Amino acid sequence: MELLLTHSIEKLGRIGDVVSVKTGYARNYLLPLGFAVPVTKSNVEQLERARAQALADERNRVDSMKEHAEKLGETSVTIEGRANAEGHLFGSVTSTHIATALREKGFTVDPKSVRLEAPLKEIGVFDVTIHLHSEVVTTVKVWVVQAKPE
Repeated sequence: MELLLTHSIEKLGRIGDVVSVKTGYARNYLLPLGFAVPVTKSNVEQLERARAQALADERNRVDSMKEHAEKLGETSVTIEGRANAEGHLFGSVTSTHIATALREKGFTVDPKSVRLEAPLKEIGVFDVTIHLHSEVVTTVKVWVVQAKPE
């Protein structure tokens, strides 16, 4: 059965694609949940208009993210941690710690956007990559310093 997708579905297609699926999958899942509609001229035209609007919205969103990324790239954060004499942290600095420190500076960043190969386990200055969108990537300086004794 051929259907026109109204939502992007992983491993099947994107919005506006005409896909061929088994009848049961169409009747029991795609059509009742509104993920697809039958292929008709009016449905194709309506979906093209919706797709054009969605692309325009996405472009605006990416532009605003690029502005956000520029401001974010000029910023640096300092995270304190307890360390031994050689500079090895007793714990580690993770993406959640970095996202929290950025949030305190007024930037909303999801911890999943902070890309670390491994948690930071030493005192020093690190360049950390932030993926805001597939097209928008920036780098933030993270200073990991020795916590002041109490």
